[in-house]
Amino acid sequence: MNDACSLSERILGSIADAVIYADRSGKIGRWNQACVTLFGFSAQEALGQGLDLIIPEHLRAAHWRGFEAAISSGSTRLHGRATLTRAVRKDGGKLYVEMSFALVGDGQGAVQGSVAVARDVTLRVEQERLARRSASAGA
Repeated sequence: MNDACSLSERILGSIADAVIYADRSGKIGRWNQACVTLFGFSAQEALGQGLDLIIPEHLRAAHWRGFEAAISSGSTRLHGRATLTRAVRKDGGKLYVEMSFALVGDGQGAVQGSVAVARDVTLRVEQERLARRSASAGA
């Protein structure tokens, strides 16, 4: 089991996607190196904090409604499909992220928390917007 745990830690530390685990109350319990790169908060700064750390203020109410519904029902609305959303960095900068979510159980079926996998898609979103503007300006 120890080798499996250390392998899991090495994998999470090596992948390019941000992996965030939050307990049932929304407190961050896992923050991999890609999170540090993406959001700018060190693991020490993020661990134990609420997810509001990276959620823009105008999206917080909707986020918490969805989070609480998933935790209480044991099911996510997106069923693992990625969704585009906004996030905020430590320096206050906004970014677009593509995120997928899953619930984490305790082995007996009780939800312990959730895990999110995120990647920065800001450049892609901005390029798509520019292309749409150019197309509508030329029409």
